[in-house]
Amino acid sequence: MHDAVALSAPKSKPSARSLRMIRASIPALAESSLVSGSAVLLVLSFPDFDLSFLAWFGLVPLILATSTTGKASKAFLLGLLWGSIFFYGTCWWLTYPMIHYAHIPAWRAYALLLFPVLLVALFPALFCLLLFRTKTHFGSTAILIAPLIWGSLEWVRYTITGLAWNAIGYSQAFHPLLIQTARWGGVYAVTFLVLVVNTSFAFAILRHARRSLFAGAIVILGAMLTILASSYGLKPNCCDQSKPVATETLIIGVQPNVPMGDIDEITSRRLLEQHLKLSRQAVSSPLITSLSPRVIIWPESPMNFSYSRDPNLQQVVADFARRNHSSVLLNSLEPSAEGGEYNSAIVINQEGQKVAQYDKIRLMPFGEYVPLPRWLPGASSVRAIVGEFKPGSSYTLMPLGDLRAGVFICIEAAHPSVARAFTNEGADVLINISNDGYLGPTPVMRQHLANAIFRAVENKRPLIRVTNAGISAYIGSTGFVSDTTPGFQQAVRTWTISKDAEVTTFYSRHGDVFVYACALISLGIVSATFIGRKAVSEARP
Repeated sequence: MHDAVALSAPKSKPSARSLRMIRASIPALAESSLVSGSAVLLVLSFPDFDLSFLAWFGLVPLILATSTTGKASKAFLLGLLWGSIFFYGTCWWLTYPMIHYAHIPAWRAYALLLFPVLLVALFPALFCLLLFRTKTHFGSTAILIAPLIWGSLEWVRYTITGLAWNAIGYSQAFHPLLIQTARWGGVYAVTFLVLVVNTSFAFAILRHARRSLFAGAIVILGAMLTILASSYGLKPNCCDQSKPVATETLIIGVQPNVPMGDIDEITSRRLLEQHLKLSRQAVSSPLITSLSPRVIIWPESPMNFSYSRDPNLQQVVADFARRNHSSVLLNSLEPSAEGGEYNSAIVINQEGQKVAQYDKIRLMPFGEYVPLPRWLPGASSVRAIVGEFKPGSSYTLMPLGDLRAGVFICIEAAHPSVARAFTNEGADVLINISNDGYLGPTPVMRQHLANAIFRAVENKRPLIRVTNAGISAYIGSTGFVSDTTPGFQQAVRTWTISKDAEVTTFYSRHGDVFVYACALISLGIVSATFIGRKAVSEARP
């Protein structure tokens, strides 16, 4: 009997030890509260709260909690908690189509959202883990590497997931003065400056010394001077509609507000008439009847036209173009030579002829294609619901009067490489046609607009955004936004745009060189923590 007890006793010790280790790895309530508050501050800095100033110090609690916690596992979990709250709080609108169109119960839709949220939350978790490691190895001064690590991981997130949605820099999109550094480093440069200010505050608090306060103040001053230098001479760069000149092209943007809930009852003929009615009203205005060349832009449609397959559509658009001496740019479902379909933008000129076609290159995962191997269980069912578009392969410029336009579709506004490629091909103006209506009256409308603002600034090109249900707008090459339309209302906007001198920015020419440098430096410093530990262990007898 005693032998049996003796034999069973050791078995309970490992389980008790494991339980203690698990408890020791869980962040304390104070740490979790600090990190949760930080995440909430960053949520509030994005649309539709628009308290963007909070981003400049909202990450301080996260950096402090990560730097002062006692274990790497705690740091990782703190980052995971922060990321879960932030991404859930800024992207909850993903549940809208699930609830309203797929008729999934709200509680289930919000529960399903946890899976993609936890996936992207891994990147802030990795940030906290790497920051903890460098601080533990090199001391508290090492937290100054935080801007490099954070910016690098935003780029890694984009590389892996295909989206850098709500990267920290986007919180400043509606303040042109603060985002001009995007001309050199894209959204990552703005993220870097926001993190520099946050890290300086955290460093001064952590060190509790006058010298640290002075050093932090110097760094913040340097960030401010960088912002001022990049925005020197900045002026609102908007189109002038009151004094058109001969070299200008008149652009008419049509927002038809096709209701998503009634899409099954809307016939293609009714959809066409809705676009034509607004277009006729625009071209018949006394202010613009004498202006030429004229271009009418229709948005991405929730019920795609199919120009190549529809002889009636071809005839009606051609007649309209000839009668009104206007080119028409529209969204169309075009056949692929290899089978399948493209989500395309096409241009019909004033003679009624199709003169250009751009096939969308960066497709929306689970919206336009399914990023799953065909052999996975259920993949075929998902494809049947979502469908599969073919990606395009070339950045075709659109001739619009005297202008050459780079036209990109919907979520491509979130891909800096697309607008950059069009600019390097010679685009005078960038145009984004989109349909955000299926996501409802949610913050996604202004979050998507924020992406487009950065594409204009990065490439120093005016950008016209024409949407089905809003927000349509004109974005100047310096990031000033004008003529925004209200959401979920029919609207028409007119702009006159001239061909400016062809100037390309550092970002247009060299792309993400800045964030590549951040990633290399971060990799070097983090690698040094492993090399140093290995050297110490080898030196021990």
